[in-house]
Amino acid sequence: MRSRDLTDLLLLAAVWGGSFLFMRMAAPEFGTMALAELRVGIAAACLLPFALWQGRLGPLLRNALPLFGVGAFNAALPFALYAYAAGSLGAGFLSIANAVAPMWGGVIGWLWLKDRLPWTSALGLAVGFLGIVALVWDKLDFTSGGSGPAVLAAIVAPLCYGIGANFTKRYLTGVDALTSATGTMTMAAIMLMPLAIMHWPEQPVSIRAWTAIILLAVLCTTIAYIIFFRLIANIGPTRAVTVTFLVPVFGMFWGAFLLGEVITRPIIVGACVILVGTALVIAGKPIAKLANGLRPSRRAPPR
Repeated sequence: MRSRDLTDLLLLAAVWGGSFLFMRMAAPEFGTMALAELRVGIAAACLLPFALWQGRLGPLLRNALPLFGVGAFNAALPFALYAYAAGSLGAGFLSIANAVAPMWGGVIGWLWLKDRLPWTSALGLAVGFLGIVALVWDKLDFTSGGSGPAVLAAIVAPLCYGIGANFTKRYLTGVDALTSATGTMTMAAIMLMPLAIMHWPEQPVSIRAWTAIILLAVLCTTIAYIIFFRLIANIGPTRAVTVTFLVPVFGMFWGAFLLGEVITRPIIVGACVILVGTALVIAGKPIAKLANGLRPSRRAPPR
């Protein structure tokens, strides 16, 4: 691997790990729907002019319906779920929960598209499930003010990514990455706009929160996907998908270093077990199918 490609891989992991940090910073002031809408809306505003300049209007219109479905499962739903979870869960926890996305992609592909599931992938799913149990065991508090609902949101969000990846495979095969990314973000922005207007924060939002949401949308949602596409082109999906293992490391680091989050033993144990399970799934599944699960355009998170 060239030094530039290694730099891109580490930069992508750091940026995607930071997305959970920015959500934690913005969620208390913006709330769930406004945060999710601003994330996809700003990303769409960045991507759409470039896509039109590149002559992608025709593909966008021809694929409007499937892009609506992918926008729902790859962006609108998971981004809203993560925004809700970020109101009470740490960046490190969220980044680890996001790491199970390739496993969900394998499960959905097996159930929906009848993809072959090798024994290593089946073993990885079992191991990953144990990792999820270890991660959330001490946080499933459904009493008033408890973190149980937020934990469920953090677990369901990567499930949406798994559905979106297989939806993309089924209905958007052959559509270029720029069209997929632009259409996904634009459709998600349209879907979330009415809810964001209804739940727009009543109090003025601080410069700190606005800075976090702009960085989340531009750096972690727009630029990050460009880096990921470049990695796939330069080193192939097999190596590019290894960013899955690095994102939780940076997510925990940013949360601990900048927000003072405590890295507990259940988080460490859960992270290790989940990453082992993800490695087994990736080793058993055709890797190109799983690469789409890291980005909202052809999969996504984070994650």
